Amino acid sequence: MVRREALNWLRESLADLRRATRALEDGDYALSAFMSQQACEKALRAAYLGLAREMYPRTHDLVVLYRGLEHVVQLPSEVVELLPEVSQYYTTARYPNAGLEVPSESISRTQASRALEVARAVVSAIERRIAEAGDP
Repeated sequence: MVRREALNWLRESLADLRRATRALEDGDYALSAFMSQQACEKALRAAYLGLAREMYPRTHDLVVLYRGLEHVVQLPSEVVELLPEVSQYYTTARYPNAGLEVPSESISRTQASRALEVARAVVSAIERRIAEAGDP
């Protein structure tokens, strides 16, 4: 059986995925990119608790989070290659001068769409693995 806490992290990742989709549709590309990063991060935390059965590292770096899970979740190489790009949206999509002077005006639809596709792949892979592990 998968821990309730893991399922809660997974549910929140799915909610963030929906938020990222809505923000993309609304043209709020910075918010969509950030919510895609959050969906990935929360799904990876769910995988630590539910699949690896250990506490996740205290980081927002998606690459670091995934490296600790490669033994329990395998993502396609094209998704893994884009994790650094999505990871940086944790700060650059929210804070002026954290890489972009004005994120709300700088992040493009293409970037937000790519981040959303990565998030969908990450959340989907982890959702499948958690279901296989015994989601009640």
